[in-house]
Amino acid sequence: MRLDRMVKAVVRALEDIKAKDVVVLDVTGMTSLFDRMIVASADSTRQTKALSGNVQEKLKALGAKVYGVEGEQAGEWVLVDLGPVLVHIMQPAVRTYYNIEELWGGARPGTPKTRSRRAAAAPASRRPA
Repeated sequence: MRLDRMVKAVVRALEDIKAKDVVVLDVTGMTSLFDRMIVASADSTRQTKALSGNVQEKLKALGAKVYGVEGEQAGEWVLVDLGPVLVHIMQPAVRTYYNIEELWGGARPGTPKTRSRRAAAAPASRRPA
């Protein structure tokens, strides 16, 4: 399965179950283990498990292989390994605490995507209007 098709299918599967703050990170130059990391938030343990199940079901139906799933028992942070795509489904408090988007070169959760880090760090009087 092509990478772009896999990413779109994962995002659709997450949106089907109302995942929040879905972020796709291109980590190609950072690791050889996978090419994309997708991070999403869920409001409850039940939703986290449902999102994980939906991602697995939809991707298997498209012919993708699920290499592993971790964290489904607890449901606070579930990791779905699809080979070239790694999916993290987290409850908001866990996502904020571990902050994996920023660790992998993305923006901090909740940061507006239109502002650059430089603009966010500048004093209010110097920020562009």
